[in-house]
Amino acid sequence: MRNVAKAALVAVVTLMGVGAAEAKGCIKGAIIGGIAGHYLAERGVVGAVAGCLAGRALAKRRAARDVDYGARVRPRDGYGSRQSYSY
Repeated sequence: MRNVAKAALVAVVTLMGVGAAEAKGCIKGAIIGGIAGHYLAERGVVGAVAGCLAGRALAKRRAARDVDYGARVRPRDGYGSRQSYSY
């Protein structure tokens, strides 16, 4: 009975610590890497881990490339500042 209680406690604490994960690219990479690793080298788990890391890196690169730089620039009222010169 103690082992069941300990296992339940570990499961509850583990599930409470899980937050929202950014897994963009990881799931697709893990599936493709797992299949490739299974058929090419009979190492499906290693292929899944490598595929997850590669998929995450590619998704990060794609997100950095798709930054909207125009949102950071303030529009100006013309080519120069509107200063009036008095002589």
